[in-house]
Amino acid sequence: MKRIAIQGITGSFHDIAAHQFYEGEQLQLICCSTFEQVFVEMKADPTVIGMTAIENTIAGSLLHNYDLLRESGATVVGEHKLHITHCICCLPDDSWETVTEVHSHPVALMQTRHYLEAHPKLRIIETDDTAGAAKMIAEGGHRGWAAICHAEAARLYGLKVLEDGIEDNKHNFTRFLICSSPQKADMLRPLTETNKSSIVFSLPHEEGSLSQVLSILSFYKMNLTKIQSLPIIGHEWEYLFYIDVTYDNLTRYRQSIDAIIPLTRELRILGEYKSHTPQH
Repeated sequence: MKRIAIQGITGSFHDIAAHQFYEGEQLQLICCSTFEQVFVEMKADPTVIGMTAIENTIAGSLLHNYDLLRESGATVVGEHKLHITHCICCLPDDSWETVTEVHSHPVALMQTRHYLEAHPKLRIIETDDTAGAAKMIAEGGHRGWAAICHAEAARLYGLKVLEDGIEDNKHNFTRFLICSSPQKADMLRPLTETNKSSIVFSLPHEEGSLSQVLSILSFYKMNLTKIQSLPIIGHEWEYLFYIDVTYDNLTRYRQSIDAIIPLTRELRILGEYKSHTPQH
């Protein structure tokens, strides 16, 4: 049995992503209220695997999670891209005629804004979690309240789905990273099966320093799929660069890393893993 620390509760998108990634395996979830707690659980017990959202195709990158990952010393061993869908649900005895307010996480409310505009009589209330809103309504027996969450969360908490697929953008995906202690990483993913890497480094404050690194990666035919810069606190106009590259030749990838190390400062490989192509 794998023990997985996630942000959120049972029925949350992190829960759904974890079960899709480890499909068919028995999981014990450690539900955390914050992303910080996910990494605390991993540090306290090296056998715990962490799963954390890192970017969304609509909302963009979760910048704070990049820092948490780097500071934790954890290793990325996998990724999962989850198609985000939302439903509106309520108690079984409620209906459109009786529902007066809707509860959900601010991001979910934002992602269903056009749908909610078509129901102007609904009072909109923000909560900490999509699945948490469904659980609150079910356990509290709140008549006239609806939740916006994944349909699986509605089923889990015994709520009736009024309508599914209410998200404004049907091409909404969240990318999750699966992390572990460095000691356990090789057991969770064979290095020979990897084709993607997440790397972080800083650069000298010199003209052309970033372009030199990117040119070398291009020379070695590395496919740059992500670049994210974050300021280094206390060092004005200096940045950490987080990049993702994909490769089809492990040796050539290793050579590219060796080639850029002299041009960078504090380069660290956050993880090497197998990329995931989601099924629509």
